[in-house]
Amino acid sequence: MKKIVINTSLLLMLSSSLMASSINSEQKSSTWYKDAQNIINARIKTIQNNHKAKNIILFVGDGMGVSTITAARILDGQNKGHTGEENMLSFDKFPYSGLVKTYNTDSQTADSAGTMTAMVTGVKTKKGVLSISEFSNRSDCNGSKGHEVKTILEIAEEMKKSTGIVSTARLTHATPAATFAHSADRDWEHKAQGDCKDIAKQFVDFSYGDGIDVAMGGGRREFMPKGAKKVEGKSGKREDVVDLREEWKKKYPKGKYIENLSEFASINPKKTDKLLALFNYSHMQYEANRKNDIDKEPSLTQMTTKAIKILQKNKKGYVLIVEAGRIDHAHHAGNAYGALSDTIELSKAVQAADDLTNDSDTLILVTADHSHVFTIAGYPVRGNPILGKVKETDGKGGNKGFSLAADNLPYTTLAYANGRGYMDLKDEHDSDASYDQDIHKGRADLRNINTKSPGFHQEAAIPRKSETHAGEDVAIYAKGPGAHLVSGTIEQNMIFNIMQYVGNLK
Repeated sequence: MKKIVINTSLLLMLSSSLMASSINSEQKSSTWYKDAQNIINARIKTIQNNHKAKNIILFVGDGMGVSTITAARILDGQNKGHTGEENMLSFDKFPYSGLVKTYNTDSQTADSAGTMTAMVTGVKTKKGVLSISEFSNRSDCNGSKGHEVKTILEIAEEMKKSTGIVSTARLTHATPAATFAHSADRDWEHKAQGDCKDIAKQFVDFSYGDGIDVAMGGGRREFMPKGAKKVEGKSGKREDVVDLREEWKKKYPKGKYIENLSEFASINPKKTDKLLALFNYSHMQYEANRKNDIDKEPSLTQMTTKAIKILQKNKKGYVLIVEAGRIDHAHHAGNAYGALSDTIELSKAVQAADDLTNDSDTLILVTADHSHVFTIAGYPVRGNPILGKVKETDGKGGNKGFSLAADNLPYTTLAYANGRGYMDLKDEHDSDASYDQDIHKGRADLRNINTKSPGFHQEAAIPRKSETHAGEDVAIYAKGPGAHLVSGTIEQNMIFNIMQYVGNLK
């Protein structure tokens, strides 16, 4: 039998020639076509970086589901004066991405404690527990002993790397707490059951390596004794009459403890090796409200920048965890403006980190712990304000005016499957009584309501005092050494394994 030799190079050339001849001039001149060709050409030249990472930065947008990313991308573009849809957030431009499954071992729709535990320990666990394996039950102090699972920060400290945590939530809140605490209940922020240590106490007593080098966020009340008051005029939460702020200062006499923006500005990264910053009594302000804070606070971008500049002095490298915690809180309140504004700020923080680091030695990951029941619906015309009411296209480049629902009332592009927005929009819903009274009033007439206002709460289909998480996959983006390992659909605990492998953290 005669052997047939196939010239693959010739076939590729012929294929390219045929494709080129079938594309007409209008297609070739299209911006969409040319942009796609440029992206393909750039990706063909991308070389996998198989080196080990000296530094690892994990960004977590708490509650930042795919719909949140899309809406924030559009709002960011519209804030810049464009139609918005074509815009890209900083991490949208990362070369590798994938999807992450977020369920807990006992819950189809996850919470932040179980999900963050998976990301920083490599082990999925129950809803509501922090860096404790699934073989212990929530709120069981004695039962949790012996089931602690080591975190990425603990491992990094043992290897003499520098470590940092930055969050706009309380440092003792579920997501940041999972990086340093082992607790059978995420709610044990200032008081635990039995002889278990509360989360704030565990932070100060952190004993791996030389201790966490940088920690910035809110949650001052969890470190303050009852009766002690600060700028906000509210008392501390601790019942053991211990001021953990002072305990931290004694433990790190050369460290810097700060509480406001002016003190933050005074921190010289070159002269600072240990930093604890508690910028608010509870959570830090939403980005949209930050400038109105009594004692002023730095932005997530400012905190991220300062943290990197402090940590990068270590020649062995560092591991930094950054959480945009208030995306989640704004969603729970049914306030898209707040959630999207904090997502845009996260994008800025990621860009700052990217600018300060080198792809050759720093792996940057951007993901979420879970999603929210947040939707983008209707058929709004291109460039319609993402926070506005739906106006449909007329097919001629214009719009037909407000699209009306079956009740002849307009509706917004953004909405929630459940939450406070089911009720009368004029009521703040501060009490159970107002909630019960408003529950059967039906949809509000949005014709004369500014839905783009920062204080507007989007409509919801099902009445709840607080909007819930959602159970679908979330996105993950990566660049730097080992970034190509982020692809396809992965279990959430694999994020730890990627960081461990790429960072050579054993």
